[in-house]
Amino acid sequence: MQTTMFYAGLLAIWFFVLSWRVIQKRTSGKINLGDGGNEEMLRRIRGHANFAEYVPMALILIAMVEETGMAKWVVHALGGALLTARLLHGIAFSFTEKWFLGRFVGTLITFIVIVSAGGLCVWKGLAAI
Repeated sequence: MQTTMFYAGLLAIWFFVLSWRVIQKRTSGKINLGDGGNEEMLRRIRGHANFAEYVPMALILIAMVEETGMAKWVVHALGGALLTARLLHGIAFSFTEKWFLGRFVGTLITFIVIVSAGGLCVWKGLAAI
C-alpha cells in the first residue's frame, strides 16, 4: 500500500493546513465555538469538515484497490485525482470568498474517485466470489 500511503501523507499535510486556517480564524476573530456568525469562519469550518467527511472513505477504497494488485497507474490516477480535488475544494472554501469553479470541480472529481474506486472494489470482489 505504498502508493496509497504516499497520497495519504500528502492529504494529511493538506488537512493540517485546513485545520490551521480554522485555528487562525478562531484566534483572530475571538471565536470560541461554532462560526460566531462569521461567514469566513463558516467557510473555513466547512472546507475542513468536508475534507474529513470524504477523504477517509476515498483513501480506504483506494487502499483496497491497491491491495488487489491493480496496476500502479490506476492507483496513482485515483490518488492524484483525489489530491487535486481536495486541493481545489479546500482552496475554494478556506482561501477564497466565492471560487465556485474550484468547489464544483473539486467536488465532482472527489465523487468520480469514490465511485470509480468503489466500482473497482465491487468488480474485484465479484471476481473473487
